[in-house]
Amino acid sequence: MQAFRFTQPKTIDAALDPGSRFVAGGTTLIDLMKLNVETPDAVVDINRLPLARVEASPDGGLKIGALVRNSDLANHPDVKARYSVLSEALLSGASPQLRNMATTGGNLLQRTRCYYFRDTEYSCNKRQPGSGCSAIDGFNRIHAVLGGSEQCVATHPSDMAVAMMALEATVHTRTAKAERTLALDDFYLTPGSTPDRENILHPGELITYVTLPKLPTDTRSHYLKLRDRAQYEFALASAAVVLTLEGRRIRRARIALGGVATKPWRSREAETALEGKPADVRHFHAAAEAALRDAKPLRDNAFKIKLAKLVLVRALTVTAQTA
Repeated sequence: MQAFRFTQPKTIDAALDPGSRFVAGGTTLIDLMKLNVETPDAVVDINRLPLARVEASPDGGLKIGALVRNSDLANHPDVKARYSVLSEALLSGASPQLRNMATTGGNLLQRTRCYYFRDTEYSCNKRQPGSGCSAIDGFNRIHAVLGGSEQCVATHPSDMAVAMMALEATVHTRTAKAERTLALDDFYLTPGSTPDRENILHPGELITYVTLPKLPTDTRSHYLKLRDRAQYEFALASAAVVLTLEGRRIRRARIALGGVATKPWRSREAETALEGKPADVRHFHAAAEAALRDAKPLRDNAFKIKLAKLVLVRALTVTAQTA
């Protein structure tokens, strides 16, 4: 780890240094600094900022501060009662100790677990643009089948962000000059020809809070994650499902997939295949086929396409059964 300048401001304005990186729980950034994957000259500890509250928003939704710990958010009464998909996603991630440290803002900004990205002996366009992608011709079992490019096929690791994508979350940010409001689906970037850019934040732009909209009456949700082992493991495929039902008919559907794409992957194709249809297995399978229609497998990860279809069908089935 190289030397860096460290500050601990007490106000948001004092924290907004364009040349610095922010740290809260440190569960991603510090690891990457130890590996020399991240080498910031300055690090700003934001834990003293007043961004650790969960409260109702004026429109009946929820406002979540960027410093709310994952464990606190997962167990918050409003989240468990109204946004159960988010609670389930958070509790499926990492370990209790890590959830006690990890924050909402930091979770959204998690970097990939691609072993070629995390090992500086290998070429990685995400780490060093123009150097090549070792995963494309290497061992790519954990890599993306959706949203990749010739430059990068690394998957996004967050469970929380997948649930927030299905909940149509909005990210609120601050810079020294302005505030921004960003739909989560617009917040993330697919790699294209610039795999080093994972989101649309500017240098020194701070996530301050996230808002979730009020859900329609008769909405049910579920998060399902498949992985190599039952605990402390990243998703091979996951699905976040939010359904609003009228009787047994699906009036509104929001679908997001994790573990299979270069960003938390909202599937409007699956939503279209479901809305207005009866909540039955036939239409669940049709939605799964639509969601993975454009998937492009690599040598070692074709199994993810079938796995993602199965996890989505199961998540839809469980959600419909709870209604």
